[in-house]
Amino acid sequence: MRFSKLGDYLKADSGILGLMQDIDTAMTGPDPMLLLGGGNPARIPAVQEVFRDSMQQLLDDGDRFENIGGSYDGAKGDSVVGQALASLLQKRFGWDIGPENVAITNGSQSSFYTLFHLFAGEYSDHPCRKILLPLTPEYIGYSDIGMGNNLFRSYQPAIELQGTHEFKYHVNFESLTVDDDIGAIAVSRPTNPTGNVLSDSEISKLRALARSHDIPLILDSAYGAPFPNIVFPEVTTDWDENTILCLSLSKLGLPGLRTGFVVANEEVIRAISGANAIMALAPGSTGPALARNMIEDGRILDISNDLIRPYYKAKVQDAMNWVKHAMHGLPCRIHSPEGAIFLWLWFEGLPITSELLYQRLKARGVLVVSGEHFFPGLSAPWAHRQECIRVSYAQEPSIVKKGIEVIAEEVRCAFHDGK
Repeated sequence: MRFSKLGDYLKADSGILGLMQDIDTAMTGPDPMLLLGGGNPARIPAVQEVFRDSMQQLLDDGDRFENIGGSYDGAKGDSVVGQALASLLQKRFGWDIGPENVAITNGSQSSFYTLFHLFAGEYSDHPCRKILLPLTPEYIGYSDIGMGNNLFRSYQPAIELQGTHEFKYHVNFESLTVDDDIGAIAVSRPTNPTGNVLSDSEISKLRALARSHDIPLILDSAYGAPFPNIVFPEVTTDWDENTILCLSLSKLGLPGLRTGFVVANEEVIRAISGANAIMALAPGSTGPALARNMIEDGRILDISNDLIRPYYKAKVQDAMNWVKHAMHGLPCRIHSPEGAIFLWLWFEGLPITSELLYQRLKARGVLVVSGEHFFPGLSAPWAHRQECIRVSYAQEPSIVKKGIEVIAEEVRCAFHDGK
């Protein structure tokens, strides 16, 4: 059977495909695996109870339940939920938005696919513009959205060493160049994989750069504010007509329902609606329906601030302590975990690649993600990208602690043997 070039690309290996296959294998395969590599959120009992109550309300409401599976929503998604989200953001944060500024998608990955193709590629007056990633590492799911075409230009960050065990990435504005080849600026906040939270000052500078070049700033807030708000420092979340904010129900605890939200100006929302109609007729109804009451009464923000954020803040401290103990004597630094659900570990001078470390750990029943997959659009060689791995701390404490101990054993062997 012959495939098109796009078909050949789709059936080939990719970082995000490998990650999702590993998650499936770990959850359904015959051999027990310590799943520290995926993005599955923790199942927080108090939050799960809220979801069960919401589902029961749907089941008890005959008309609403029947409509979920029996009727299409519009291409922009459930209009009642869109109205409720716009109203919530307007009341709580003072954003000047209405339902015309909200579209629902089949998850953030769908949002990014559409948005990046809206602003990268061929223009009527330019052969090929790109998405600017002001610093890498960045989300693994961005890398292959171009379907074989490189949609990105990215930059190495400035690295600040903090104490003996931590470090932090910053946007290196001195090297950052925005020219006519750039169609949009995009950042995740907090950043997946590192847990980095760009400061208000960095976001303000990026917003000013975007505005001065008449391009949008795309903010990936899948882990961030206003929900699920897995952000530990105090930061401000603003919105304006030139900002495109991507939200999700996944890290709230509902990744299987594939529900994303885009908050943007009306022109962008029309384009998102068009993409929904062409690719899927309409986004799915179950996620928005389940979240509707939580959005209408504002509990989605309370759940995020009072249950989810404190839960992960406590868990990350335990994970940090386990890493520091297990890695004693090794050249291991942890990116300062300011948000999200991951630890980003840097083994400076690692004598093997992060990919080989991943394979060795996988053979021992521990799944992490190799760092080299998190640098889309970075053309210059950089040894650092081969020295890092992403580790999730969202699983049960015993799983995380054991996994970290195995990682330390393998890294210690690599440094001892030199290979």
